[in-house]
Amino acid sequence: MAMPCLTTGSSMLNCTTTMALPSATVLPLRQPFLVPSVVKFSSRYHSLKLNFVDFSSRTRVSAAAGEFADSSNCNDSVHTSDNHQVVDISPEERDFSGTPHVPVYVMLPLGTINMECKLVDSDDLSNQLKILKSVGVDGVMVDTWWGIVEANSPQQYNWKGYKKLFKIVRGLDLKLQVVMSFHECGGNVGDDVHIPLPKWVREIGQGNPDIYFTDRDGRRNPESLTWGIDKERVLKGRTAIEVYFEYMRSFRVEFDEFFEDGSITEIEIGLGACGELRYPSYPAKHGWEYPGIGEFQCYDKYLTKSLQKAAEIRGHSFWGRAPDHAGSYNSQPQDTKFFCDGGDYDGAYGRFFLNWYSQSLIDHGDRVLALANLAFEGTPISVKLSGIHWWYKTASHAAELTAGFYNRTNRDGYAPIASMLKKHGTALNFTCVELRTLDQQEGFPEAMADPEGLVWQVLNAAWDADIPVASENALPCYDRQGYNKILEHAKPRDDPDGRHLSAFTYLRLNQALLHEHNLREFQLFVKRMHGEAVEGL
Repeated sequence: MAMPCLTTGSSMLNCTTTMALPSATVLPLRQPFLVPSVVKFSSRYHSLKLNFVDFSSRTRVSAAAGEFADSSNCNDSVHTSDNHQVVDISPEERDFSGTPHVPVYVMLPLGTINMECKLVDSDDLSNQLKILKSVGVDGVMVDTWWGIVEANSPQQYNWKGYKKLFKIVRGLDLKLQVVMSFHECGGNVGDDVHIPLPKWVREIGQGNPDIYFTDRDGRRNPESLTWGIDKERVLKGRTAIEVYFEYMRSFRVEFDEFFEDGSITEIEIGLGACGELRYPSYPAKHGWEYPGIGEFQCYDKYLTKSLQKAAEIRGHSFWGRAPDHAGSYNSQPQDTKFFCDGGDYDGAYGRFFLNWYSQSLIDHGDRVLALANLAFEGTPISVKLSGIHWWYKTASHAAELTAGFYNRTNRDGYAPIASMLKKHGTALNFTCVELRTLDQQEGFPEAMADPEGLVWQVLNAAWDADIPVASENALPCYDRQGYNKILEHAKPRDDPDGRHLSAFTYLRLNQALLHEHNLREFQLFVKRMHGEAVEGL
């Protein structure tokens, strides 16, 4: 039987993930359903078991048909009894009633605003937002794309579509998380939306391609600007951080009323590829496939100059180059001289290079966030980190190193980032909280992945720095098992300090989420995130 595909995208990933699901009719739900009023236990409860592939693989994720509860006939988790809705709850599930309220937001579709900065199908979106409101969602997350707003000329901003969108959201008493998206959307496998960097920036790039991150073979990545030009006046007389600041300041002025009335609750600052603070070390457009280690991205002339200067200051000018023998995008650590156990990554030169590489990333965040706080004074801001969990169980943590996270064994690569965020009063937003290590081991045992271990490391680094921590799912999630994993991280059991996530953002609003069964599961999840009582738990 043919398997229809469900495609969803993420602003933070700048990509989409495609799931092959058993055939089911997925229709938009136009009327809100009743809140379940009766809860009973049932041994017939089954959850969707996914053979998860890493969120960044941009590849197909299959659900075993025999294990999938057909969403058009979902009697395993929702029943009716005496005109009441009955939700099956597994007896071992934790009761979250009385726990702290963690707000739940939902990301809007990537194509909500088109390239002319017009809102697409406002009536349909309004109906969908009403459904989200009916199930208790606190708000939505919206990308404001640099490539749309400042598309044609420097400092000529078009916010019209966003203003119309924000008024609809506010009219439904939903809150707004707004992302300053300074990266390209699209260009990866499965992407159905393409939003490039502004036209005038791309024109500069044609004459000076070193404004983009560059790999060892000289391939440019126009997904985002290298932070080598943060302080270089190569953008029509402006530096990159000046361009970012003036964009943010324009937004703050244009949407002042939404700040003043509390409709905008948070601004997320895009700091790199996919809106995340990282190097674009694993681009599908250059042939990367999961679980490849990726490649260092420091071969543009500006970062090369910075590395050479650092080597001269260190007293070893011959260190002013990127590592040899670090493999290619799809290499495995043990196949390289640099990342293998006992490899060059742990030698004097390797430590020097990795310190410079990771510090360049932190310095970029430091510079942009200083200006973001000026633009958005008094409004909470956040930064997103990617969950690079493959090769986490190896000594070198190669995939994290190429992305700029110096997190090898016996060195916490996330604590310095958390300290930088603390300096600017910035929250950390982390991904992949729904992934289970066991699923990764079953699907790709050679990847030595450990998403659960990585999540706990990052959460604790942030909490130790005393900064708020929010999170997102990395893959589409419609089942109880995935939601329970999110809840486990959101509200750790028996934590002596009562620590919990500051917010959770669901990836992403689509027709599958609005299917009646999936929506019931999502509503139950929202109630538990809010700490509300669910009868039967």
